[in-house]
Amino acid sequence: MIYEKINSELKEALKAKDEKKSGVLRMIISVLRNKEIEKKGAGKDSVLTEEEVLELVKREGKKRKEAIVLYEQGGRADLADGEKAELEIIKGYLPAELSREEIEKVVLEIKNTGVTEFNVLIKEAMARLKGQADGKLVSEVVKSILQ
Repeated sequence: MIYEKINSELKEALKAKDEKKSGVLRMIISVLRNKEIEKKGAGKDSVLTEEEVLELVKREGKKRKEAIVLYEQGGRADLADGEKAELEIIKGYLPAELSREEIEKVVLEIKNTGVTEFNVLIKEAMARLKGQADGKLVSEVVKSILQ
């Protein structure tokens, strides 16, 4: 479903001559096609599941976030702005992430079941929040709750 949405929006972006959006969507499609080729080469069904597509799109978003931090540390606001624009386009294909309060609620529910060890708590929280929260934020919440 996400894959089809990206393909159709690429066509729209090309018609509208939106170079930034079409460039980002082409890059995402390229990543997805490379994954299909990789799966086919491993003797598996080359069709990507919705979960695999989502994971790959998230990975591209994470790359942009990391690049933004590095460019800002290096004093390159112009390049950081370009990455921010790409990240906004990518976010349009990702489900909304949970807020810190929602993550805290889930972590507290798990903690109230008797789990008090950091590694076990974070593992359980990440399993429940898979795809809905950034791992770094979950880690921060778990640390703050355990203190």
